[in-house]
Amino acid sequence: MALPYRWQYRVDRWKKIFGGMFGGGEKRPQLCPACGSLVGINATRCHQCGANLRFGLAAWSKGLAEFFGGHAPVTVAILIANIVMFAAELMGTMQAGQFGGLSILWGMNGETLYRLGACFPPSLFQGNEWYRLITAMYLHGGLIHIGFNMMVFLDLGPIVEEVYGSARYLFLYTLMGAVSFVVSALAGHFSLGASGAILGLVGLLIAITTRRGGEYMRELRSRLISWVVTIFAIGLLFSGMRTDNWAHAGGLAAGFALGKLFADRTPMSGPETTRAYALGWVAGLVTLACFALMVVHYRDAVP
Repeated sequence: MALPYRWQYRVDRWKKIFGGMFGGGEKRPQLCPACGSLVGINATRCHQCGANLRFGLAAWSKGLAEFFGGHAPVTVAILIANIVMFAAELMGTMQAGQFGGLSILWGMNGETLYRLGACFPPSLFQGNEWYRLITAMYLHGGLIHIGFNMMVFLDLGPIVEEVYGSARYLFLYTLMGAVSFVVSALAGHFSLGASGAILGLVGLLIAITTRRGGEYMRELRSRLISWVVTIFAIGLLFSGMRTDNWAHAGGLAAGFALGKLFADRTPMSGPETTRAYALGWVAGLVTLACFALMVVHYRDAVP
C-alpha cells in the first residue's frame, strides 16, 4: 500500500539526507560538502580539495545540518537539548515532591539538578567530575530562567552561527560555556544555565565589531556593551536573583578572546573547512561523552 503523501515526502527527505552521508541517493552531479566544487556523478573524492564524498566529516556535517533545519542547525539542536534537559528536571522535581503551584517559575529540586550535572566545585575539583562543565550548560533553575536564556539565545545564536559556520560555532559555544563554569567554580559557586555561553556569544560579537569599521559596527558595539553593563548591574544589585556574574564574566572574556583569535567568517578553503568540521565534531562528541558520564554517575551519593 502506498504511503500517504506527507510520509512519502519525509521518507524521501531522510533518504536524501542520510544517503548523502555515504554518497548514496540519486545519481547526479553533486557539490563537494567541504569546498562547494561541482564534482561528477561517480566521483568518490573531490578533485579540488580531496574530500571523501562517500564518508567523511564534511558529508556527515552537511547531512546533520539538513536534518536539523539547514539554516541554523546547531542553534536548533542546542535549543532542543535544553528543552529535553528541562523536562528531565521537571520529572525529577516531581518525584522529589517539590512540584506545585508557581514553583516551576523559579525553583527546581537541588538534588535533581546536582544529579543531572550542575557545576558543583567540590565534585569538580576533588571528585574530578569535569563533565559538569558541559552538562551544566543545559540545565536551568526554573521556567523564567530557561525562558529568558533561550529567548536571548535564539536572537544571538543564528547570527553567530551564520558568521562562523555551524561546526566552528558549536566548538566556540561549548568552549565558552565550559570556561564560564571554570571561573564560576573557582569562585565557589554552585552554578548552572546557558547564560555563560550566551555572554560568550556577546563577547564574540563585540570582538567582531572591533575588527570591522563603520557607523553600524560602532552602534552595535555600544548597544552590546550597554546590555552587558545592565546584566552585571542586575547581578550586583539583586543578588537574590542568583545571577552568577562570575560565570558571565568568564564566558564574556572567553568569547572576546576567541573572537580575536578566529576569523569572523565561514571557512573558505578545503583544509580550513576540514579543520572547522573537526573542531565541531570534537565538541559534539565531547558533549555526548559528558552526558554519558552524567548518566553513569546519576545514582552516586549526593555530597
